[in-house]
Amino acid sequence: MMAGTPLGAAELADGTVSVRVLREQLGNNVVNHPVTLKGAQISKTETTDAQGRATFTGMAVGTVVVAIAEVDGETLQSQEFDIPARGGVRVALVSGLKAVQERERAAADAGAKEAPRPGMVVFGGETRVIFEFEDDNLNAFYLLDIVNSARTPIDPGAPLVIELPPGAVGASTMDGSSPLASVSGTRVTINGPFPPGTTGVQFAYTLPYDSDTVTIEQPWPAPVEEMFVAIEQVGALKLSSPQLPDQQEAEASGTKFVMARGPRLNASQPFSLTISGLPHHDTTVRNVGMALAFLVLGAGVWAAFTGAPARKTETAKLVARREKLFADLVELERQHKAGRIDEPRYVAKRQNLSAQLERVLGELDRSPASGGEGVAA
Repeated sequence: MMAGTPLGAAELADGTVSVRVLREQLGNNVVNHPVTLKGAQISKTETTDAQGRATFTGMAVGTVVVAIAEVDGETLQSQEFDIPARGGVRVALVSGLKAVQERERAAADAGAKEAPRPGMVVFGGETRVIFEFEDDNLNAFYLLDIVNSARTPIDPGAPLVIELPPGAVGASTMDGSSPLASVSGTRVTINGPFPPGTTGVQFAYTLPYDSDTVTIEQPWPAPVEEMFVAIEQVGALKLSSPQLPDQQEAEASGTKFVMARGPRLNASQPFSLTISGLPHHDTTVRNVGMALAFLVLGAGVWAAFTGAPARKTETAKLVARREKLFADLVELERQHKAGRIDEPRYVAKRQNLSAQLERVLGELDRSPASGGEGVAA
């Protein structure tokens, strides 16, 4: 993944570029080998040292170059980059990646055909839980990545069972979810064995509420590598959880969102989340709203989950894209706050992400499967 990608290196002297040349993997250094930095008006060559690094010093700020080396008849070239005003740049050029990928693919194909063996899977770092509200209901969307890092199918010994919060209604898997998952009442069951790689499971439910505060407590049947929860912020809405210490706000198209992250959760470790400041109506209005909600569900207006497959697929993809853009905005804000991205790049990326998110929200508002409301939020 890092091959050919220039990385800012504040620890290097100003105007310095370090190019490391490797065969197939880290540690397999290519020594005493020429490397060239080439630009519109510059071509400079240095030789790699015992660590496989060729070091270029005194490069003029703003010069746009690429790093080039030829190893075993293969031409390696980095992405184009410019020399920063402060610090330097590190680049890795790796030969033989195609052969490595082919061997990895062959090994993965062979492993996938083997009989399942006992083991453990985890909910990967791309697992997301998204809440939105409508009237006196919370709509919850779970986008789960179940990761099997082995080369063979893994059988955990029992299904993964997720118990939904008391009072949850209308639970169902979303179109595109793995057929290994099924829903019965307030229980989601995910059966093994799990193939190598990632198994995607998506489901949704509605949680009615009658006050401004809702607490959800939910154990997870397998470790969660990183917890991520997002909810649209309206009024004085707040999200609190002892497992989600890192919270930030992000804005897209004038809409604010609360996004929270937390460290790894162990299997069966209680997860608690409190959402306060929810807009709500009095009990009479709530009861009428609930009756209408059940009629709406019975009539199939929730096409995002029970409508035509083509519409469900489109809406599910848009929801997943929206969530990914939210996460990208949070990560960008974290990088900016930590000083790992300069201001012009931060502004440009933020404008680009916001523009993409605005288009996705617009498409969701117009989606027949979404009913024109709710999903886009």
